[in-house]
Amino acid sequence: MYLEKRCRNIANMRKPPSLVDLCVRTAIDNVRYLGDVGETDSHLLERILPHCTVDQLLHVEKSTQGRDLTPVTDKLWKNFYELQFGHQNMTLVIERMKLKKVSFRWRQLYEAKLKDFQEAENKASDRLKQLYKKEDARKQSRQVQLCTKVPPSTKRSFYAGSGPGYNLSDVKSNIMKKAKIDFMKSAIFVLFCLLQSFPFIVYG
Repeated sequence: MYLEKRCRNIANMRKPPSLVDLCVRTAIDNVRYLGDVGETDSHLLERILPHCTVDQLLHVEKSTQGRDLTPVTDKLWKNFYELQFGHQNMTLVIERMKLKKVSFRWRQLYEAKLKDFQEAENKASDRLKQLYKKEDARKQSRQVQLCTKVPPSTKRSFYAGSGPGYNLSDVKSNIMKKAKIDFMKSAIFVLFCLLQSFPFIVYG
């Protein structure tokens, strides 16, 4: 019994894929090239379309003419909604639709929520840009104020006779003292020379 079951499983494993399976596998491998699938059976689309990304699924639905793919794609859009915005948000949407007794396609809900999300993101980005702009303006204004301050002039202090500069009277006094010392030195030198010229002069 066991051997027979095992042989049957092996036979099933070795069974070559059907033409339909090969077509489905090929479609999945090239899902990015899918377009109008209006004539494709729903049971095949249920195997192929789950492999699409958001953009690919949206492209397939927009490209398909004369057929509503909602019976196949609605649950896929629900999955995308949950992945993008979270399980809690998805549950809240379901509860609101039940409460108001309305029903929307999950693609519509996804696109509406995505639009709101992008608008909120843009507003936050604009506010952040304004904050940076104000901060830059404040820094530039501060730099201008610092540059317009005139430093105290040393010449003004010198001639005005006040402030941290030199005092003119002190300078004159120092010059006079130096001149007087130089004069005294020269007078002593002359006197010494005269004394050397007249050795007969008796000191004291």
